[in-house]
Amino acid sequence: MADATTSLGLQIRAWRQTRGLSQFDLASRAGFSTRHVSFIETGRANPSREAMLALGEVLDLPLREQNRLLEAAGFARVFRETPLSADAMAHMRGMIQFILDRHLPYAAVAMDRHWNWLLGNRAATQFFKALISPAHSSLHTNILRATFHPEGTRRWIVNWPEVERHLLDHAEIVFGSAEDSAGVALLAEIRSYAGASAASDTAPPPGDLLLPIHIRIGDLDLRLFSTIMTLCRPQDVTLQELRIETFFPADRESERCWLRNFADGAPEA
Repeated sequence: MADATTSLGLQIRAWRQTRGLSQFDLASRAGFSTRHVSFIETGRANPSREAMLALGEVLDLPLREQNRLLEAAGFARVFRETPLSADAMAHMRGMIQFILDRHLPYAAVAMDRHWNWLLGNRAATQFFKALISPAHSSLHTNILRATFHPEGTRRWIVNWPEVERHLLDHAEIVFGSAEDSAGVALLAEIRSYAGASAASDTAPPPGDLLLPIHIRIGDLDLRLFSTIMTLCRPQDVTLQELRIETFFPADRESERCWLRNFADGAPEA
């Protein structure tokens, strides 16, 4: 029990330091004494459930991490993790699909924390079908795998070294926790696909405001950029980790090219 308490304290200390807070900062914001925070971090005090929730809120911890720390402290999880496919999520699925469809005629997808495709609009389905052969249609289920796989979309990305470095850097940060076995496995897989160029520093040309993805396949020549949307103040782990990626043409020619090739993805009247 002492070992578990010490481990919990070390995790809280690590999060406090990551957030750039002193013990005094954390204590004053959570309504504790500095001494109590010190005792929690050194394992000399067992925090209550309410104390753990207060610390999680002040430290702005993801809901999954708050659940993990609660369990480490000997308490049950507080925040649910409901699959998006569950009946209880029917209204949320409809709302998310509404957001995706409002982005037509351009592509938009909803992904989980491992970049698994959950929902998409018609343009997104058409777009990925144009880039991935039917023989490898299973790659559609994970956007990172579909991008890094040798038979995936990387074949058509003109500026692949820059895009690869950017995506791999992001994956290293997001999937760096040993607690996330699925993330660790996915990171190892895409590392195995990454080329030697991924180990070197590659940056957009000076003066560029964004790193567009330049795709060229047959008559299709597109420069795209994307934005990531998250849901505000979710109380479910699945919803907090959900990401909606929306794609936009980066220039006028790409806009015209997109509309020529994917015009039937436009919203219905």
